[in-house]
Amino acid sequence: MPELSAALKGQVNQKLDSIGPSGIRAFDQKISGIPGLVKLTLGEPGFNTPEHVKEAGIRSIQNNDSHYSAQKGTPALRNAISGFLKKRHGLDYNPETEIVATIGATEALAASLSAMLNPGDKVIIPTPAFALYVPLVTVAGGIPVEVDTSKDHFILTAERLNETLAREGDAVKALILTYPNNPTGVEYSEKELQALADVVAQKPIFVIADEIYSELTYDVTHHSIAAMIPEQTVLINGLSKSHAMTGYRVGYIAAPAGFIKNAAKMHAFLVTAPSNPAQAAAAEALANGMDDPKEMCVQYKKSRDYVIACLDKLGFETVPPKGAFYIFAKIPARYSQNSVEFATELAQKAKVGVIPGSAFGPGGEGYIRISYAASVEDLHAAMANLEAFAKSESSVA
Repeated sequence: MPELSAALKGQVNQKLDSIGPSGIRAFDQKISGIPGLVKLTLGEPGFNTPEHVKEAGIRSIQNNDSHYSAQKGTPALRNAISGFLKKRHGLDYNPETEIVATIGATEALAASLSAMLNPGDKVIIPTPAFALYVPLVTVAGGIPVEVDTSKDHFILTAERLNETLAREGDAVKALILTYPNNPTGVEYSEKELQALADVVAQKPIFVIADEIYSELTYDVTHHSIAAMIPEQTVLINGLSKSHAMTGYRVGYIAAPAGFIKNAAKMHAFLVTAPSNPAQAAAAEALANGMDDPKEMCVQYKKSRDYVIACLDKLGFETVPPKGAFYIFAKIPARYSQNSVEFATELAQKAKVGVIPGSAFGPGGEGYIRISYAASVEDLHAAMANLEAFAKSESSVA
């Protein structure tokens, strides 16, 4: 095996070299080899892709749809995205000039930030937050400004946003807003979003609205901030969570044409275009599968309620999530408040895999993230293991 030349060691992008791997993936990999482990770690939907969606992808392959796609995505997919956003949220995006189909929402974020940021630009990130935001901002040359929302029930208030903007000054280029939130499951109400929109409208900044979990909400209606300040919003979404299509890797950016022009250019530099069969499947999901997530939501809500009831009995404080499929649980005071230590102990002794809250930035320490997108059988096994662990630890104490 070749070894890197000694003269080339350290001769890499220093920003990238200074960033560690995703805390989520790194911890999941660390504990995955434990025998008998029940994993509630990754954001992987516990359903199969709907049959009609799979069939659309198969037809694409059978029809020899194997040549380069248009760089911004096939017309069929962009039209489906435009139609979905209009029907679901009343948003108007021209499929020719205001939409780009990407390799998942992650590439949509990477392309958007790279197209947006200049060295020294600041990006406000309410935390706890998805672990990739800070690295993506940093590699794009920006400066992450993390705002701990834990004392405000994990909501970025208009007051906190105003304070942050006043403190950070004119270097602020954007706000990343994700809702329903990963890891907390918190969803913003229309009133809360409007208050944030009113603040943003007074400043020359973007809102990057990561709405990947928008179709997975419980007893609340999802509202998009793009309906309030469309001229300042870069909307990110995709099919991974809504239609259990994580492996298809299809996401999209919807934004004003003046921004899409450069975002599409960056996207083309990164990946050229998504694969045709995946785009055909995604187009079918958006055009004819708008109701597909409803069945998933029914089961996710049952799973959420079951897990919360079990956690409550064991002394874990929780804020019942209104969306996504995560529970952000406060570690009881009787245990170590170091979330990595506690999550490691759970994996080793209880055979339950969760993600340490510290992986999600300020406000996350002292918590663990539990994914309830797992099978019902795995959830029952995990909660039984957790109860046995709690009893054994109590008896030792």
